[in-house]
Amino acid sequence: MDFVSDFLTVASVALFLLFSCFCALLAKIFMGKSLMDSRYAPVKGTIFHQFLHFSRIYDYLTQVARTHQTFRFLAPSHSQIYTTDPRNIEYVLKTNFDKYSKGHYNQDILTDLVGHGIFAADGDRWRQQRKLASFEFSTRVLKDFSCAVFRRKAAKLAGIILEFAITNQTLDIQDLLMRCTLDSIFKVGFGMDLDCLGGSSKQGVSFIKAFDESNELVSWRYADPLWKVKRFLNMGSEAKLKKNIKIIDDLIYELIQSKRKQLSVKGDSNEKEDILSRFIVESEKDPMTLNDQYLRDIILNFMFAGKDTTSNTLSWFFYMLCKHPLIQEKIAQEVTEAFNGEPNEANIDEFVISNLTDAAMEKMHYLHAALTETLRLYPAVPVDGRCPVEDDVLPDGFRLRKGDSVLYIAYAMGRMARLWGEDAEDFRPERWLKNGIFQPESPFKFVAFHAGPRMCLGKDFAYRQMKIVAMVLLRFFRFRLADENKAVTYRTMFTFHINGGLQLGAIPRFGLTDSEGI
Repeated sequence: MDFVSDFLTVASVALFLLFSCFCALLAKIFMGKSLMDSRYAPVKGTIFHQFLHFSRIYDYLTQVARTHQTFRFLAPSHSQIYTTDPRNIEYVLKTNFDKYSKGHYNQDILTDLVGHGIFAADGDRWRQQRKLASFEFSTRVLKDFSCAVFRRKAAKLAGIILEFAITNQTLDIQDLLMRCTLDSIFKVGFGMDLDCLGGSSKQGVSFIKAFDESNELVSWRYADPLWKVKRFLNMGSEAKLKKNIKIIDDLIYELIQSKRKQLSVKGDSNEKEDILSRFIVESEKDPMTLNDQYLRDIILNFMFAGKDTTSNTLSWFFYMLCKHPLIQEKIAQEVTEAFNGEPNEANIDEFVISNLTDAAMEKMHYLHAALTETLRLYPAVPVDGRCPVEDDVLPDGFRLRKGDSVLYIAYAMGRMARLWGEDAEDFRPERWLKNGIFQPESPFKFVAFHAGPRMCLGKDFAYRQMKIVAMVLLRFFRFRLADENKAVTYRTMFTFHINGGLQLGAIPRFGLTDSEGI
């Protein structure tokens, strides 16, 4: 009896402490947030709503945004202001740029993964990285090198898909695209052939798994009020995140050291095409600041942007083409016309080498429109934002407090009839064309590549790689969904993955041959 009594006493104390903590958390969430003040955006949820709806959070936010262009969720330390109003977005990202930052709240969540790279950096650190990256991205050497890499990897991908097609097997296009993109990024970023697409790199497969899981686990921090406690105790999701980040870091630091050794041996005679080599040369001007940690952060941020922007967008792009076969055929016809209607039978390798020129890609207005339409509905980064460094008022009249988050919902914006018309949720590439020529929209309405001074530097690289892959695959294959009735949903992460991959069937358009050693 004494044992039972002691157990009940301990359990009662534990429940009382748990209840007290919960009440304290509720008080912190709701107190001092001007709940009834109409000068602030209406409250439509809390961090608990993010927790409950985490697996479908972007659709939940879209549902709220249909009736409120700007609204609030409450977190313990601040308010999260969500908006789909282009006026607010332009104000935060451009007009009042210097008064908004990533903010300590976001940096606390992001830094373990992305470090102090350009995604999380502010102020002078951001300006230094932006200036350096902008210069490197604008060089002709890097453009030519990256295009050559993208072509080779696209040809290799087509060869692998051909094997699936010949044996009438379904394929996970998202997995293949991720491997292809990672191989491309490693070659362009590190000058290294990872061969993840070929399947010979177990290290590469482990890296992809660790990278994507880390992306998801860091995203989960926004809905988990106890993540800092779990990180301190090294338990649960935080223990898993720590393990994954170690896998990522071990590979990246190994590559940095290897590249430093290569450059020390080859010296000035080596043409420094890959990004890491160029940054290492730059780091020699200030080795104390531009150390290995700095290089790790820069390269990891570059990979974060490059890998997921292209592979995720292309995955959703092929999903849309399978749901709209007439559009798929229209793009395939445009590819044929771009090469003056050359004979259908072709060797994949010869096609890539001889035909995938800049001039050919510039003719692909409908393909460009279809890729952009995919990004409108399935943006690579579905939610992003900034934090005011002082109290402010948005153009729509709602007040902000220092430390609040102002988040624009790119996923919801693509579905707003007030922005895109009554057919906003339809996949219609023609909305981007005028007399057959692609016409861009305001970056504050179409925010897939951010806007203002922090506009994505890799935008042109992303389009170039996506066009190359799409042109090669649609030249030689028709694609269909393996299961038309299977629901396709997303995985809640910073970047917009298809949950569980995308199974497709590929049908050769005509007789194909594939070269060895592509």
